[in-house]
Amino acid sequence: MAITLKEIAKQANVSAATVSMALNNKQGVGAKKRQSILKIARELGYGQRAAQSRLRTIKGTMRFVKVIKSSHVLNRDHDIFIADYINGLDHAARGTGYNLEISSCHLHAAAELLDTLRHSELKGAVVLGTELDHGDLQVFEHSSFPIVVLDTYYDYLELDFVDMNNIDAVYSIISHFQQKGHREIGMVRSSVATKNFQLREEGFHAALAHFGLSCRREHLFSVDSTCQGAYEDMSRILAAGAALPRALFLSNDIVAFGCVRAFKEAGLRVPQDVSVIGFDDLPAGSVMEPPLTSYAVSKIKMGEMAFRILVERIEQEPQMPPMKISISGKLVSRESVSQL
Repeated sequence: MAITLKEIAKQANVSAATVSMALNNKQGVGAKKRQSILKIARELGYGQRAAQSRLRTIKGTMRFVKVIKSSHVLNRDHDIFIADYINGLDHAARGTGYNLEISSCHLHAAAELLDTLRHSELKGAVVLGTELDHGDLQVFEHSSFPIVVLDTYYDYLELDFVDMNNIDAVYSIISHFQQKGHREIGMVRSSVATKNFQLREEGFHAALAHFGLSCRREHLFSVDSTCQGAYEDMSRILAAGAALPRALFLSNDIVAFGCVRAFKEAGLRVPQDVSVIGFDDLPAGSVMEPPLTSYAVSKIKMGEMAFRILVERIEQEPQMPPMKISISGKLVSRESVSQL
């Protein structure tokens, strides 16, 4: 008599749906549980050839870890680009023989996270490094298994990184302002310190200098990194009598959404009174009024690249030097910048 999924599920103490996912190499089942289910299926004689084939082809499990340190940056306003990272990882994982697990954690100590990963029977991990600093990442240099860090970048660390090319991106933004005739350009930066925000500010000043320009101190503003927080902070800045330059680079689209709302409530018109450019090219930017000019970097491609580096390090060149990939994008010109 043929063995059914329900019989396997009963012995494994899981649902029939979990058994089905394990036998069909689908996401949603941990590596240890999957192997246990396959072992039981084999012992019971269920689809023996197919089960044995799957046992041979499953190479192991990779994990994507969304690491939350402060929640000032990795909050629900930013879920859309994290979803793009996951989609890229998932796309790259298909057909490789590796399972992809998705998890998140609140970081108390980097060493604690590394210890958790080490005891999770993983082949490797992609860690979202958005909120991690140099000290946190130094701990990962001592990992006994491969780790690729996504969405940040540091020199002098023996780690694989995949990040956007912030310096190149901001140069494109300032160049666009300059081509439109703007010479009085300021910046709205996030009050939260992350490496990407730091690099964007460095790129801002470097690009201005390239074009023979500079930014007056009173044209550098700091706001919270959430949409609501940016709106409230910019509203207070304007209420205090701050004068805006004719053009503003906003450190990302979330900040831009909040600030543009504050501008409008203060009676300022975009782009007639102030031209603005954001960063990330989030979908909402194309339908706001006016549509937001922004810099787009494919987060899906970044996720794909991170997974491919991880596979290459595991299967081909475990001793290769660290790979530090900076991915450029393109400026998406819409209607938030005026021609002077």
